[in-house]
Amino acid sequence: MTAPETNVDKQARRHRWPLIAFAVGIVVAAGFALYFAGADDIAEDDATGVSTLDADDS
Repeated sequence: MTAPETNVDKQARRHRWPLIAFAVGIVVAAGFALYFAGADDIAEDDATGVSTLDADDS
């Protein structure tokens, strides 16, 4: 069976803004991901400042 109406131009006009919104959302999500992935560089002394508790320090 085929669709009763296949007006491609009308369908393209109706889908334009939702597709633009999806594209903007993907760009914003990628921007957040890149920003938060590189937000804090790990310094060499970061690991030395961590103190651990031994079993007898409770």
